[in-house]
Amino acid sequence: MTEQQPEQSSEISGASRRGAGPSPAAPQSPVAGLAAEYAAKAGLHRTHDGRVDVLRSAGGVQGIAESIVPGLVFLVAFTVTRELTLSLVAALASAAAFTIARLAQRRPLTQALAGVVGVGISAWLANTTGKAEDFYLPGFFTNAAYILAMVVSIIAKWPVAGLLFGFIRNEGVDWRKNPDRVKAYRLGTWIIVAVLALRLIVQVPLYLMGADGLAALATTRLIMGAPLYILGVWVAWLVTRPAPAGAEDQPDAGQGA
Repeated sequence: MTEQQPEQSSEISGASRRGAGPSPAAPQSPVAGLAAEYAAKAGLHRTHDGRVDVLRSAGGVQGIAESIVPGLVFLVAFTVTRELTLSLVAALASAAAFTIARLAQRRPLTQALAGVVGVGISAWLANTTGKAEDFYLPGFFTNAAYILAMVVSIIAKWPVAGLLFGFIRNEGVDWRKNPDRVKAYRLGTWIIVAVLALRLIVQVPLYLMGADGLAALATTRLIMGAPLYILGVWVAWLVTRPAPAGAEDQPDAGQGA
């Protein structure tokens, strides 16, 4: 992470008051360090006030474009020309253009290169089978792998949402000592799983329709890509918020002063 340590928001203060997380100055355990490293590698970022920066975590405007444009170029090119090879080359060229743009900007190439590799695999598969819809097939396996990993994390009581958001909130992994926080992060992880599962539920039947479902498949892939991911992460963040500071100290509504 390149950001400076954020000021403590009321959300973070509430978590720390209940023992859900250490103060920023507390020494970091090896496990907490691994959680921080995992969050960083996952591309999760936080704002100056200690909240999740969903847009930046999705790669920013350029990162979102890198994930959307190659598929869009492929769809438009194939719809207009009905030439599979030409459409695949156009999609690869658009992905490569983003890599060149990052080189010119002297920005990290990881996301752009990953995009080129992903588009390359998709293009190779579609060209090998001769079926345009196979351009979208690798995405199903990637989606399924993420679902499996997240479900395993829930079963193991190390929900992915906790590893990611716990780092953002300065909870480290101490949230695992609080059953309520574990429950909240399990729910947050299930929300992300639901987003990924929804993609498969909607898109796999369209893929099985073959050429007849190609336009709808490509369109839903665009809509249910970065935009749906951003929405899912944001909802997961909201439902995993710790109670505000002092909330547990408030008297019950039925009790008199």
